[in-house]
Amino acid sequence: MADHAPAHPSSPFMAALRNAFITALIALGLAAPMMGLVTVQGPNGLRLEPHWERVAIAVGLVFLGRLALNLTIWRPDAGRTRTQIPPRVEATLARLGRWFAPVAVALAVALPFLPGVERYTVDLAILVLTYVMLGWGLNIVVGLAGLLDLGYVAFYAVGAYSYALLAQHFGLSFWVCLPLAGILAAFWGVLLGFPVLRLRGDYLAIVTLAFGEIIRIVLLNWYWFTGGPNGIGGIPRPSFFGLDFTPGPDGFAATFGLKFSPLHRIIFLYYLILALALITNFVTIRLRRLPIGRAWEALREDEIACRSLGVNTVNTKLTAFALGAMFAGFAGSFFATRQGFISPESFVFMESAMILAIVVLGGMGSQIGVAIAAVAMIGGFELFREFKDYRMIVFGAVMVGIMVWRPRGLVSSRTPSVFLKEKKAIAGSLVQEGHG
Repeated sequence: MADHAPAHPSSPFMAALRNAFITALIALGLAAPMMGLVTVQGPNGLRLEPHWERVAIAVGLVFLGRLALNLTIWRPDAGRTRTQIPPRVEATLARLGRWFAPVAVALAVALPFLPGVERYTVDLAILVLTYVMLGWGLNIVVGLAGLLDLGYVAFYAVGAYSYALLAQHFGLSFWVCLPLAGILAAFWGVLLGFPVLRLRGDYLAIVTLAFGEIIRIVLLNWYWFTGGPNGIGGIPRPSFFGLDFTPGPDGFAATFGLKFSPLHRIIFLYYLILALALITNFVTIRLRRLPIGRAWEALREDEIACRSLGVNTVNTKLTAFALGAMFAGFAGSFFATRQGFISPESFVFMESAMILAIVVLGGMGSQIGVAIAAVAMIGGFELFREFKDYRMIVFGAVMVGIMVWRPRGLVSSRTPSVFLKEKKAIAGSLVQEGHG
């Protein structure tokens, strides 16, 4: 027995090393054809250009990452265990979170006028805020109600096409089309909700995915109405209470005695999407404290228990789909008026996947987490634009890392919206009176 004693301390390390080696072999099999051989256009036609150094770097990173994961997160001989943040650190983060939201809003309001901010920065901020609004809208369906929706981009498309068609064919302004686009998107959300009332989990995801693809194919093939693959161009721009951002005497700059600048319209669009995003956040927070919000959370935790308590799960699901779709419709109408051109290629499945990734990585049910994830993912994509060959690899690696160390997202708190502290205090006083 004594001869075998020294072998035990090294066995966990050897098991972790063996597991990392097997993972590296799998990575080699995947990376060799995808990263090692690149198709390029040569003088004699297409040819394969080898890049084995990329494969070596990828396999080495996978090996080291898996080995570190095995040694820190779990041991193969003892099973998997999750890392936990100490309670003291959680309390500190909670205190900082109370100040983070107002500081972030103040910074967002002052962003266009900060020194060194250019048009590119404002355009990027508009894009980020659009995805923040979409993430908050999907957070109602996925984060609060617990309904996995893979076709959320369909409501985004309905809002965009509703505004474009109403503005072009009926001459309605943006401020009239904005609520109409939200109402039409909510109507389609209810239509989607009815067929999936009895579905859960993977089946619900498949049906919502199919719904998103149906909408895209309809937009692509309904040529005489939607323009088909050519899309819709010349979409009217929004005005500032009837004042257009044009250099004429009746324009925005001339009315307020300013020198004309194309940046005025960009700044106006920025504050418009900021206001829409903040309204989405405010409505969501208020709804969470209402009975419908508590019904969403109950549905997310346990649908069977929710039914047994008398909650109408049909209305609960339909309201979640309708409200989430309505905010997507608002964002879609803004997207149409900002771009001036829309086509079915703008509403592919990858958009739904991106929005869902923002919600999951930020923390389902967390408003702040969704905003942080949107800034990190959309802004991070722009930072890695020069490294287009590696951008998706880094993005995937970050997603894997967050799902390993923070499986519930960056902000994983699922604190209930309503507490029973007052009822408990009343019960305690009644008990004291009874004893007296």
